[in-house]
Amino acid sequence: MTETIAGADWQGWQTSWDRQQEWYLPDREERFRVMLDMVEAVAGPAPRVLDLACGTGSISDRLLRRFPQAESVGVDLDPALLAIAEGYFADEPRVRFTRADLKDPQWRTKLPYDSYDAVLTATALHWLYADDLRTLYGQLATLVRDGGVFMNADHMPDEATPRINAAERALRHARMDEAKAAGAVDWAEWWQLAAADPLLAGPTAERFAIYGEHADGDTPSAHWHAQALRAAGFAEARTVWASPSDALVLALK
Repeated sequence: MTETIAGADWQGWQTSWDRQQEWYLPDREERFRVMLDMVEAVAGPAPRVLDLACGTGSISDRLLRRFPQAESVGVDLDPALLAIAEGYFADEPRVRFTRADLKDPQWRTKLPYDSYDAVLTATALHWLYADDLRTLYGQLATLVRDGGVFMNADHMPDEATPRINAAERALRHARMDEAKAAGAVDWAEWWQLAAADPLLAGPTAERFAIYGEHADGDTPSAHWHAQALRAAGFAEARTVWASPSDALVLALK
C-alpha cells in the first residue's frame, strides 16, 4: 500500500479489503444490493442503520452512496478494520463508529442510539457459536424499532444436501484457484500486508491477540437463523436471497 501525507491510503485499504472478500464471495455485491433493496422496502430511503460487526464499513459505504439521507453507526471489536473504517470515513458526518465486543452483555450501552430502523450484518456472525448468536438475536430485538428490520448475510449451508454442497464447493474452489494464480490476495496474505503497514501494524497485532487466526464459531442453516430470530422476538423471518452456499435472512420486528 502507498502512504499519503495524511497517513495511510485508506481508500486503497478499503478497496483491497473488498477485492479480498470478493475472492471468497464472488456474489458479494448482489447480496448487498438485495439487502439495501429490502432496507428501502421496509424502512424507506432515509434509515438510521446499525452496521453490526462492520469491519471496514463495507455495508455503510454502499448504504450512504445509495441513500444520501441515511445515517449509519458501525460497531466492531477489530481495531485494525476499525482503523481503516475511521480513516476512510473521516470526512463523512453521516457515519460514526463504536468499538464494542458483541459478547459483552453491556455492548449496547456504547451505542449512540437505542433504536434503529435497520440492523445489517454480512459475513461476520459466523464468528459466534449458536448459544451466543441466540443471545445476540435477543439483544437485537430490543434495538430494532417496531416495523424495523434485521438482516444477516453469511455462510449458511444446508447439511441435508451433501452432494449438492460438495459439487458447488468444488466448482467454487476451482475458480478461486484460478483467481489466485492470476494474483488474487487471500485472507492470510491481506493480513500480512496490514501488519507491514506502519499505521496498521499495532492494530493488526492487537486484533490477532483478540481473535486468533480465524473464526471458531458455528454456521447453522438459514432455517435455523429464521427460527432463532422468531424465538428472539421478531414477528417474521425468512430467507430473501440465497446462493448455493450462502443466504440473506431477514427478520421483521
